[in-house]
Amino acid sequence: MPERTTPDRRIFPIGAGVPIPAGATAETAGGKAFNLMRLAAMGLQVPSAFVLSIDFCAAYLAGGRAAIPELREALIANVHMLEQRAGLFFGDARRPLLLSVRSGAARSMPGMMDTVLNVGLCDGTVRGLIRQTGNARLAWDCYRRLVQAFAEIVHGCDAAPFDAAIRRAVTAQDVDSVRDLDSAGLEELTQEFLRIFSTQTGAKFPQDPADQLVAVAEAVFRSWQSPRAIQYRHMNGLDSLAGTAVTVQTMVFGNGGVMSGAGVGFTRDPALGGNVLYVDFLPNAQGEDVVSGRQSIVHPDQLQRLFPAICRELEQTRVALEKEFRDVQEFEFTVQEGKLYLLQTRRAKRTGWAALRHAVDMVREGVIEPAEALQLLADYDVRGLARDRLAPRPGETPICRASPASFGIAVGGVAFDPQRAQAMAASGKSVILVRQDLATADLEGIAAAAGIVTARGGRTSHAAVVARQLNKVCLVGCADLLIDATSCKARLGGYDVAEGDLLSLDGESGAIYLGEIPVVRERPTELLRQVESWRVAPAPQPAEQPA
Repeated sequence: MPERTTPDRRIFPIGAGVPIPAGATAETAGGKAFNLMRLAAMGLQVPSAFVLSIDFCAAYLAGGRAAIPELREALIANVHMLEQRAGLFFGDARRPLLLSVRSGAARSMPGMMDTVLNVGLCDGTVRGLIRQTGNARLAWDCYRRLVQAFAEIVHGCDAAPFDAAIRRAVTAQDVDSVRDLDSAGLEELTQEFLRIFSTQTGAKFPQDPADQLVAVAEAVFRSWQSPRAIQYRHMNGLDSLAGTAVTVQTMVFGNGGVMSGAGVGFTRDPALGGNVLYVDFLPNAQGEDVVSGRQSIVHPDQLQRLFPAICRELEQTRVALEKEFRDVQEFEFTVQEGKLYLLQTRRAKRTGWAALRHAVDMVREGVIEPAEALQLLADYDVRGLARDRLAPRPGETPICRASPASFGIAVGGVAFDPQRAQAMAASGKSVILVRQDLATADLEGIAAAAGIVTARGGRTSHAAVVARQLNKVCLVGCADLLIDATSCKARLGGYDVAEGDLLSLDGESGAIYLGEIPVVRERPTELLRQVESWRVAPAPQPAEQPA
């Protein structure tokens, strides 16, 4: 591939030993890519990448198809830099380079725009990946993921036929999930996905990796105008943002076997505020498995047992991140054959209670100064903070429990559908949205509900993060929840629950009660007293100058 001879100021490189380029800011390169540059500059392990600036998005949205030749040239020319760094070659039949393509606006919009992984796989390169890694299961797992993502994100296809094919494959091999299929089962599933792709799109899956890359970049730009992205910007006062950058990054594989995995972490508890590493992790998985909310997550204790060295490294990483960014961070990571890679970091979305405790603790620990803490609390009504807790009467016990992703309490009638939740809320009812899993496409239903319960997913899925930001009680991964979508009923902790039945949720313990439980309220008096002391502290006086 030809090397670019003149620098394009709308394209920025990212990687070890690469200084932050002149002109790169969150407003030009997007917050995600700019923070990756800072991580690389800190010496943390970041896969090599380049970013097409937000100006590219504006040009594409204005020019449409007319912008494609320039987009293609920019992508292909800069892939050459990634090839040199990796010693791999995009589209090569023996040593193929695979890429992830990610969105990134100037302000964080978790899960609202699209990402596609494993770009570059096709019938020719999948065999090369097998030869290169010696891992046929990895190769076929990546290929089937790409085919489905390409169908859904680039062509807007329905996920249902792919999900049905997965269920058939899982049943045929008598395993618990698609992550348990062997290489032969995944190869067969990939061939089925290719047939579904052709049926749904009327075309064969593209076998030219360069065509894949251009189509995916286009799709990421278009996702800026998706209904959920527009709704999120409107809800969060971000309507003035200009567009999204596109980051093209060398793939690292969390789905490579027992020494690999993917996770999302917070440097402190974003729900209650404790100074503890808060991580969701899936072994032998890719990041989308964690943030999609469709998979059950490994308990933190199991992470320590399976990957003690990675846990120690994550503890060191969280300290380094807070020192650099001077705030609590949410970060995504991949473990590839025992090696930790950071894929992004951003300011953590958290509850107001957690924000208050974070601020006080970080000042006490010397991480930030009181003036910085007050600035971090500027968007919160800290004087009005209160915490409601359920106070069960004697004999009232929870029917089951789930993992709490956002604290507080919620009491309301059950709804199994986001649209139904909106309708019930519009009539003045308090609603508990009960779902198999939760997606960011359910944003309006999440906003309408007082609380959410899901059968699957983790505390750090995109939808759980959004629920927490909206101060919605969110309990995830409820193993005792079975939903019958056809009858609009559920089995919850051994009890039959129908639409409209009352539930009470405890967002601190994860307890779920039938009926309405009494509520008590408390305020963070000591934390508020500390914040008020910062407000009235005298300003430092300038040192006297000698005569």
